[in-house]
Amino acid sequence: MANPLDNPTVGSTPVALSNATLDSLPADVARPTYDRTSLTPGIVHIGVGNFHRAHQAWYLHRLMQQGLALDWAIIGAGVRPQDASMRERLLAQDCLSSLIELAPQGTSAEVIGSMINFLPIEEGNGALISAMADPRIRIVSLTVTEGGYFIDPATGEFDADHADIQHDARHPATPRTVFGAIVAALNLRREAGIGPFSVQSCDNLQGNGMISRKAVTTLAELSNPALARWIETEGSFPNSMVDCIVPATGPKELALAQSFGINDAAPVTHENYRQWVIEDDFCAGRPNWDNVGATLTSDVHNFEAMKIRILNAGHQVLANAGELLSVKTIADCMGHPVISAFFNKVQYSEIVPYVSPVPGLHPQDYVANISTRFSNPQVRDTTRRVAFDGSSRHTGFVLPTLRDALAAGGAIDGLSLVEALWARMCMGTREDGTEITPNDPFWTELTAVATTARGSPQSWLRQSHIYGDLAENRRFSNAFEFWLTQIYNSGSETAIAAYLEGSYSTH
Repeated sequence: MANPLDNPTVGSTPVALSNATLDSLPADVARPTYDRTSLTPGIVHIGVGNFHRAHQAWYLHRLMQQGLALDWAIIGAGVRPQDASMRERLLAQDCLSSLIELAPQGTSAEVIGSMINFLPIEEGNGALISAMADPRIRIVSLTVTEGGYFIDPATGEFDADHADIQHDARHPATPRTVFGAIVAALNLRREAGIGPFSVQSCDNLQGNGMISRKAVTTLAELSNPALARWIETEGSFPNSMVDCIVPATGPKELALAQSFGINDAAPVTHENYRQWVIEDDFCAGRPNWDNVGATLTSDVHNFEAMKIRILNAGHQVLANAGELLSVKTIADCMGHPVISAFFNKVQYSEIVPYVSPVPGLHPQDYVANISTRFSNPQVRDTTRRVAFDGSSRHTGFVLPTLRDALAAGGAIDGLSLVEALWARMCMGTREDGTEITPNDPFWTELTAVATTARGSPQSWLRQSHIYGDLAENRRFSNAFEFWLTQIYNSGSETAIAAYLEGSYSTH
């Protein structure tokens, strides 16, 4: 591992990333050893962000480095207008990506080449549908964020009444959504006598394969019941758990790539840890990811639950408090004596009791693992990024444990305080008076309710699309009201300190 400040390429002209310049990269930058011109597609991946390139694309690249899976190359795709910018940047560099590993002891860089194309972003998604209908495509994978699955947070069910879903049901050949495009492509394959592809979600949702199945089959049922039955019978939707901390890319990350001698318009930084647990259920085959460290299993559930409830919920414990107290990164939060103590108490006393062990790993040991990872000073993962889309992340990551704790009669004060900190954060100002700019797809609505909740805390819980019947639970509603009142009366840090000391009563 190197320190980029000591890198001898600093000060020299970085090499513009492309197929033609791979041999011109500095010697300490790893690069593809396989012939990229011989690659053929096997996967369409929708949602080409930093995480996908640091994780799924990297695992495939590692197989290709062994001369394997050369017929499984990735075609990138997106369904949102903002995906066009990533497409433009990646196509300009032949879909190569530089990955910079941020280990505590230093950094290292490699260039991966497992992606070979990026489809146009267009209304009606014609190019995407055509690509997925190609019989060479055997997997369609997704990283479209937790909020991209049209789930009603209150019920946990697929929202078939959403305007975009209703549009796709009425216009199945020109869909707006990722699931509409998948249904359209599967319809073309069925009509052509081609078997279905596997749909592989890589988003942080427990049962992400089952959720994807429900979305695809429900939407198909609305326009073509026979197609829905074919998908249900012939298709596969493997569950998976993915784990790697991947910060957003900004000027510092661009400069870091250049310090390695790479001029990359979209570099990726990531921690020195990856985990991928995959249900081995693929209707059209799969790469041998288990040869490069992925775990193939028949039961992903406990792996998913451990990661979502401890790591992802733990991020929310830290990020909302960090935003309010102007602590810029997750590593800085772990270095803050009050926030880190808050994290540890909530984890060990209110989350771990509702997480089952997995082979070789107890939940308490996993907390220690992520504490080390979150504390990595090289990973400048901002509290703002981690706090983004709280309306999806609290419902998916925090509230399931809260419900289990309530059902078991367990401690809930820390989790209630987490929810109160989120409500205060959604006011849109930090405690030093600086603005928190919009950071949720529903920010305007959340800010309006948060403003009302300052004088009427229960109004926050009456957001039934988030809390469902939790507002009716007296233990939780009383605790939430107590903590939100404390935050406004005394400040977030004082409220957290009271929780840590046990010097309070929520009754």
